[in-house]
Amino acid sequence: MAIGIIATLRVQPGKEAEFEGVFAELASAVAANEPGNSYYKLFRAGDAGVYKVLECYDDEAAVDAHRASDHFRSLGAKLGPCLAGAPEIENLSGV
Repeated sequence: MAIGIIATLRVQPGKEAEFEGVFAELASAVAANEPGNSYYKLFRAGDAGVYKVLECYDDEAAVDAHRASDHFRSLGAKLGPCLAGAPEIENLSGV
């Protein structure tokens, strides 16, 4: 059963371009290296500096592989200084 994730990320003022650039690298790495991921896209929300990442994985093993990947860890570390707090993660079950 597919697993959906919505991650809400709040970015510090003035760091939006840096955040978007690093996220683009991450999205490319996910597409190239994670066969269990079918969707990984960044969206701007209505409020300034608020982004949503929509993600879809084949199963829990694919989610675990994403979180354990070198690209997620290294690029995630680059995203951290841009954030204005911890990400809010919403987990969804496919129907």
